[in-house]
Amino acid sequence: MLAVTHGAGGPPDCMAIQTVAAPPPKPNEVLIQVAYAGVNRPDCLQRSGRYPPPADASPYMGLEVSGQVVACGREVTRWQVGDRVCALANGGGYAQFVAVPQGQVLPIPAGLSLAQAAALPENFFTVWTNVFERGRLQAGEWFLVHGGSSGIGLTAIQLAHARGARVICTVGNAQKAEACLRLGADHAIDYREQDFVQEVKTITQGQGVNLILDMVGGPYMQRNLQSLALEGRLVQIAFLQSSKTEVDWVSLMTRRLTFTGSTLRPRTADEKAAMAKALEQDIWPLLSAGQVTPHIHKTFELNEVIQAHELMESSQHIGKILLQVTENNDIFRE
Repeated sequence: MLAVTHGAGGPPDCMAIQTVAAPPPKPNEVLIQVAYAGVNRPDCLQRSGRYPPPADASPYMGLEVSGQVVACGREVTRWQVGDRVCALANGGGYAQFVAVPQGQVLPIPAGLSLAQAAALPENFFTVWTNVFERGRLQAGEWFLVHGGSSGIGLTAIQLAHARGARVICTVGNAQKAEACLRLGADHAIDYREQDFVQEVKTITQGQGVNLILDMVGGPYMQRNLQSLALEGRLVQIAFLQSSKTEVDWVSLMTRRLTFTGSTLRPRTADEKAAMAKALEQDIWPLLSAGQVTPHIHKTFELNEVIQAHELMESSQHIGKILLQVTENNDIFRE
């Protein structure tokens, strides 16, 4: 099969398309012929050498795909050859075939295309476990999302809005603000022009927000604590800036705050399967009903993977970036 490799790692131009061995599915895995693969920041980190894959995972990039099942391990019970699916992969999505544990595979929601389905797994698994499981967001609460126009941000905005929360987001320009407001945010703060701490206080009439989802870190850490309401929760999912900074933690005690976080890739297959089950039960109906929709910024051909990573690292996109891995043919026609 063809796959994107990145050698010893480096800038985007270290990537190349090479012929490699296709992975045989393990007993509990399905083999998917990939139609589309999502591009995510962890892919860029892996390519640069800062996020090595787990020892038992594929060495190739790519954490989410859509496509068609072409083989099943002997322990697979739900899926059959020919099923059209999307999946959260442990790696290897930037290739013509990827093997995925059966519990991390999901049906394509009714009415969605293969391209739209590829934009779901990484963002929806991440938002579900961090916002609703760890963050315990409830209807009526105030929710602040940093990086609102990212794939994670737009997913968090839509799901929180659909479940009755009041949503504030931070963005870098007016175009991104408009996209977030259109998809369910109640307020969008331009962090380049406005102090989000003061804006949050004004919007919430001094109360602060109940939950913050942050992927920035660095100087945002102290400012996030200042933006939380009594009993507020801060969930950290990445550090686009430094993971080391000086923070005064007194408010953690005096206002009974909670600071937590997680990463998705190291979670066990059983944990990811439980997330998939919850998503299919609680969120997939919202997708089928059109109440929540993946927002795709641009789709690149597999041989344009360098440009896809350059766009991701520029932060100029609004929503998801995809790779079309397999050319359209009779198998993948809608």
